[in-house]
Amino acid sequence: MSNEINLKGLFKGLQSQMVAQMKTNRESIKHASSKGDSFEDIWIVWLRKYLPSRYCVDKAIVIDSNGQTSDQIDLVIYDQTYTPFVFNQNGIIYIPAEGVYAVFEVKPELSKKYILYAGDKVESVRKLFRTTSSIIDRGQVRPARSLTKILGGILSLESKIADNTIEKHVKSLKGLKSIEIGCATNFKSFYVDFIKDDSILSRRVGSNEEHNKLLLEFYENREFDSIEFSYKYNSLVTFFLQLSRYLQQSIGTVAAIDLGAYAEAINFDIDEEI
Repeated sequence: MSNEINLKGLFKGLQSQMVAQMKTNRESIKHASSKGDSFEDIWIVWLRKYLPSRYCVDKAIVIDSNGQTSDQIDLVIYDQTYTPFVFNQNGIIYIPAEGVYAVFEVKPELSKKYILYAGDKVESVRKLFRTTSSIIDRGQVRPARSLTKILGGILSLESKIADNTIEKHVKSLKGLKSIEIGCATNFKSFYVDFIKDDSILSRRVGSNEEHNKLLLEFYENREFDSIEFSYKYNSLVTFFLQLSRYLQQSIGTVAAIDLGAYAEAINFDIDEEI
């Protein structure tokens, strides 16, 4: 008796289930806002189920220590280990910018309008001010690490446009608006390669202002190289594998939040010598 499993068939089954659920919601829910919420909920539930438990997934607004906020983001992947406070006020979740790994816009299909709109949403998060702080790891003080990239993308069911048109619109997104990944479950997934030098992000600097300046410089200077599309039959699993690779190998763990910066916002001094 064989102990082998058909991975291709397993992943195809997951994709078929998700496509069927999205199509059912699209056809049965008539109110546009409710339909949009249902698409977001499907993606949130799916990513919560399959991403490692260290990652939280929610619809949220992102905030910073200066009191600035992002637009409302359809799907945020974030950390709660090094960013210990996440607010939930009347069903609206507020997440410190330091905890954000990735942000996605969720739409029914890929189109020029929605791709450009996703770029605006991603920019509203990336332009927020982030802090970084030293931590104690296994009894040793570790210096404040560099700020990490925030992944930006778009999620949908179908596509109204062809591969070369998707590429044109994604390529037009510059700087903080640029997106790295997308998936239309019943079409294809894609990821973007950039001509970039990630070493800039590990440059040793001192203040939070210097860390943010380096990050802005990184996004403003990187250039589009190419875009890679999946096949239709494996769009969901290729998206998930690429997302996991970004999270684990390109971003790693977010920098620890400087709680003192948030304390200053409420005129309170944290004891730094505990």
